[in-house]
Amino acid sequence: MFFSSSAPSPRWQDRADAGRALAVGLSAYAGVPGLLVLGLPRGGIPVAAEVARALSAPLDVVVVRKIGYPEQPELAAGAVAGIAGTVCTVRNEDVLRYWRSRTQDAEALFAAAAEEQLGEVRRREELFRHGLPERRIAGCTVIAVDDGLATGATMRAALGAVRQLDPARLVAAAPVACGSAAELLSPPADDVVVPWPHSGLDAVGLAYRRFGQTTDAEVRDLLGF
Repeated sequence: MFFSSSAPSPRWQDRADAGRALAVGLSAYAGVPGLLVLGLPRGGIPVAAEVARALSAPLDVVVVRKIGYPEQPELAAGAVAGIAGTVCTVRNEDVLRYWRSRTQDAEALFAAAAEEQLGEVRRREELFRHGLPERRIAGCTVIAVDDGLATGATMRAALGAVRQLDPARLVAAAPVACGSAAELLSPPADDVVVPWPHSGLDAVGLAYRRFGQTTDAEVRDLLGF
């Protein structure tokens, strides 16, 4: 499900503001039995918190880490995600093709970077969910929420990890997408909700007036763990 914002050039004040707008597009899921909202930390958590509040759904986390191209770390060559002991790694073949053209060691470097980021995923799972039992995913309707889609790699990794846990329905949701990122999510998502799917923006942060870093402490506070 894709839908367009009524505003020609939406600019949200901050992530919470965007989350409230996103929740409107997800209102059809309010009251669905077994509904669960999973935020992608760190920036996706303030957005997901507003969605969970509006839909009266529990909020949890699926930890994702970008695998950056070394010369341009913000450019995702892939991503790795983890939840409930399940891990998924995705590759951005366009970036990897360029990486391979620059060095013969691209695949080995990608594998090493993926392993490093997997360690960080596990560390953050412990940080954000310390001592808590794993949330049940099987048979639930799960909405995975981020603050925006640049290449879509991190969301695809999150969806891949969650899909392995057998949800009844899996939804990808974000306020904004750059390029065609939103179109790359189905499958594995059963539904994709993006209020501004073809923004024409070069970066997700341009959709926000305030787009500062979300801290670990803020994530933990929003999760209420």
